[in-house]
Formats: sequence, structure tokens, C-alpha cells
Amino acid sequence: MNDIPPLSRLDLLRFLERVQAGDLRRTHRWIEEEERREAERARGAAAHAPDPDWLIEMALSGRAPVYVHTGGCHMAGKRSRGVERGQALRALAESVPACPHCRPDTELGLLD
Repeated sequence: MNDIPPLSRLDLLRFLERVQAGDLRRTHRWIEEEERREAERARGAAAHAPDPDWLIEMALSGRAPVYVHTGGCHMAGKRSRGVERGQALRALAESVPACPHCRPDTELGLLD
């Protein structure tokens, strides 16, 4: 009934070798793709301008400053713009509130 001769142990091992070789080629492709993605991310990070050290967040109207933040503050809103140290100090001196989360007044040496 079954005209197919049984495979020898050597035949089975060679079949396994071909399967594993295919798996290894696929794994190498995945590694190459991931290395390409990491290189692209690194190029993008290098091309990105550094975050400013200080931010001033503006009101919805865009006319009045609402808070002074440190550059990496997670609470800084989308209406924030980077400023230099002197501008941040001047804003705090002119009664623009310091962000209660990042405390730029402490970072600038106004409070200890």
C-alpha cells in the first residue's frame, strides 16, 4: 500500500539541516533589518537639535507667559518655547511662576 521507502536517519538529518539553514538565513535578515532601523534612529537622534535648557510656556492667547520650565520638564505644554538662561531668570524676576514640577527657580539658583 505504501510504496514510499522509509527515510533513513541520514536523510532526516539532512532535511533538518536544510530547515535550520533556512531559519538561520531568516534570522540573519531580521538582524540586518534591525541594525538598519537602529542606524536610522541614531542618525535621526544626531540630526535632532538638542533640547533647550529653559522653556517659557505661553498662555492660550500666546501673549502672556504662564510658566518657566527646565528644558526636560514633562509638564511643559505645546505652547512652550526654548529660551536662554538670562531670559528665564528675567521671566522669573518679572513674576512669571516657576513650574511646581521641575522647579526652574531652584535650578537657576534663585531658591535653595
